[in-house]
Amino acid sequence: MAEETTVLTPDGIESPGEEKTEGKSLVVARDLLPERLILIPLHDRPMFPKMMGPIILEDGGLQEAVMKHMNQNAPLYFGLVLQVPGDDGMARAVHGGDDFYKVGTVARVVQVSPFKPGEPLQILVQALERFEIVAVMKKESLFVAEVKYRYEPIQESSEELKAYSVAIIDCIKELVNMNPLFKEGLSLLLERINLSDPGSLADFAGAMTTSSGREIQKILETADIRERLEAVLILLKNEVEISKLKAKISKRIEEQLSKQQREFFLKAQLQEIKKELGLSKDDTQTEIEKYENRLKKLVLTDEAREKVKEEIEKLRLLGSSSPEFNVTRTYLDWLTILPWGVYSQDSYNRKKAAKILDRDHYGLEDVKNRILELISVGVIKGDLSGTILLLQGPPGVGKTSIGRSVAQSLGREFFRFSLGGMRDEAEIKGHRRTYIGAMPGKFIQAIKTCKTANPVIMLDEIDKIGASFHGDPASALLEVLDPEQNRDFLDHYLDVRFDLSKVFFMCTANQLDTIPGPLMDRMEIIQLPGYILAEKVEIARRHLIPKQLKAHGLTDKQITLSKGVLTAIVDGYAREAGVRGLENAIKKILRKSVGKIIDNPQENIRIHVEELKELLGKRYFSEDNAFKKPRVGVVTGLAYTSLGGATLHIEAIPIPTGQAGFKQTGQLGQVMIESSEIAYSFMRSLLRNDKEATELFKTNLIHLHVPAGATPKDGPSAGITMACALYSLVTGKTIKANVAMTGELTLSGLVMPIGGVKEKMIAAKRAKVQEVILPKDNQEDFEMLPDHIREGLSAHFVSTFDEVKRICFK
Repeated sequence: MAEETTVLTPDGIESPGEEKTEGKSLVVARDLLPERLILIPLHDRPMFPKMMGPIILEDGGLQEAVMKHMNQNAPLYFGLVLQVPGDDGMARAVHGGDDFYKVGTVARVVQVSPFKPGEPLQILVQALERFEIVAVMKKESLFVAEVKYRYEPIQESSEELKAYSVAIIDCIKELVNMNPLFKEGLSLLLERINLSDPGSLADFAGAMTTSSGREIQKILETADIRERLEAVLILLKNEVEISKLKAKISKRIEEQLSKQQREFFLKAQLQEIKKELGLSKDDTQTEIEKYENRLKKLVLTDEAREKVKEEIEKLRLLGSSSPEFNVTRTYLDWLTILPWGVYSQDSYNRKKAAKILDRDHYGLEDVKNRILELISVGVIKGDLSGTILLLQGPPGVGKTSIGRSVAQSLGREFFRFSLGGMRDEAEIKGHRRTYIGAMPGKFIQAIKTCKTANPVIMLDEIDKIGASFHGDPASALLEVLDPEQNRDFLDHYLDVRFDLSKVFFMCTANQLDTIPGPLMDRMEIIQLPGYILAEKVEIARRHLIPKQLKAHGLTDKQITLSKGVLTAIVDGYAREAGVRGLENAIKKILRKSVGKIIDNPQENIRIHVEELKELLGKRYFSEDNAFKKPRVGVVTGLAYTSLGGATLHIEAIPIPTGQAGFKQTGQLGQVMIESSEIAYSFMRSLLRNDKEATELFKTNLIHLHVPAGATPKDGPSAGITMACALYSLVTGKTIKANVAMTGELTLSGLVMPIGGVKEKMIAAKRAKVQEVILPKDNQEDFEMLPDHIREGLSAHFVSTFDEVKRICFK
């Protein structure tokens, strides 16, 4: 009669036995497996039954459970279960039973390594049987699972299972041939399993693959032997294909490497053979010969020649693999590529030069005369010394474009670069060679590009040069633009002196206020005030229309713009000092006319004045009809801005307040506000004996306004204009029609000279003014103006305000 026997497990759980013989209990080994197991989470891949391997325990609770049962004479079992990975495929913290897969392997601890507190514990385990988790409980920091074992049934051999087994073994053999790393797995397979057991074969074959943990877990969970064999066979086939691809890639790379190595050795041998036969030289010798050949064509200074020799000797000693080799080679490249002593042949043909300048530009007589004077000096002297010109004027008057014409008329190379926004001194004088990526400054680069030592270099926008913590480029320009210093210009990169005295420097600027005094003192200033209406029309006919017809693919036979149309465009849409607005208007007209030309290619389109509103839109500039008719307290003045000359209308009105006061509006600058206050004080003093005027000043706030209110204004030249507006207001008299004036007023009534006479006269003609009032000291300035500007203007020159009154008021 059998009686029940119990076995104590390490966690205190009893297991029932089933058989007794002759008073002794006989227990089958598999019946000793506990129904509850402490779980050890596996992160990478599961372990199959009949496999043995090490496991590292970092959890303190698991380490304590192992060490607690080490001295007991009882086997210690754990449940090995793969942990479910997170969404990113990485291991995550275990919080409950849902974090484990449902099928694992029970394992017996075979060996425990010596334990050191605070360090991981390594144990050697042997997997025994599969189990399925029924429930998971958390016991302190450990997870304990109630399990149900899946014992492997004894499988009857069949032809199908044998076929699967043979296929698996063939795949393993193929893997071993392609990847020697599988040999160890194969020897382990042969030692531990019986090839006649298909279940064990499937388990060990699955463990050999490099498949993911999730795929191997599916093998572990598959109970049916045939299905398990089929799934393992699929994994093995994938492994074979991956190994084949890997072998193919490795072979291709090895072939490429061997080919490159073969070419390298052959080239090295060929190079050595050529050296022995004297047919070639090494890279260093080739570079040195290149520099020596360059030097034969140049006329270096003694300092430069000594520096080149020194650097060549340094290059001989350096190996081509040295970091200093490339630095020295680049430096020698710059030293030997510059045109030392190479000058282009200057042209002394004055007629040819005048023809070129007149062909490319209309007007600009001052610049043209200066270039012809320079050529005349060259005829006598036989040499054109370096010259420094500053062309100052509003945008669009031809400052930049004339540079190339000047170079062509002199027969020199031309180089232009903009100084606008430049903030680094190294842009002018170069970087020192100690810096990585160092290079010479703009002037040495320009000399290299032009390949001559006497080009025409244009420095555009010199008034917009900046300064920063990197240095002040304007100060660096002092050496370049000084004829006494630039013959020994020292670039920081070259570190040898280069002669810039033969270079013709041309600078452009919109205004002179922002140019430092010492820099401006080194240049000859030529002012380009802008163009009057007749000049703009002529420029459009000669230059702008042909240029834009070519740019739009048209001819003068397809479209015609008459002189009257051009006059209307300038008057209504392009009154600025330059011609850029006029050119943009011509572009717009041509673009809108192209459609008509496509429809009727043979038709000649003639633009009429009446069509301008449709083509260009509303006029940008009105006729100022509101100010044409004389009114009390309204006077027209002349102003000078960075965009050229302009007219402005000054208005004054009284506001009864019972007390004296004075107010100015129109975004006036500090100087202009002071001028208005001088005019107000002078008027009160001038009319102090007039009772009506005195009473008006005492009981009214005088409001002085200068339209347009959105435009900032400043300067002293509107003094007499403001005084006339106040005089007209107080006396009730209107000023003569079509009169404009400019002049600075003092407290004693004197009229002081002003600047920008030419620009202001151009603005007066543009506004169709007939009479102008100027300070007496500006009479010579007016008389020196070209006839076409003075034509139609009646000028009055005054030295006191009393003279202004006699001219303006009846």
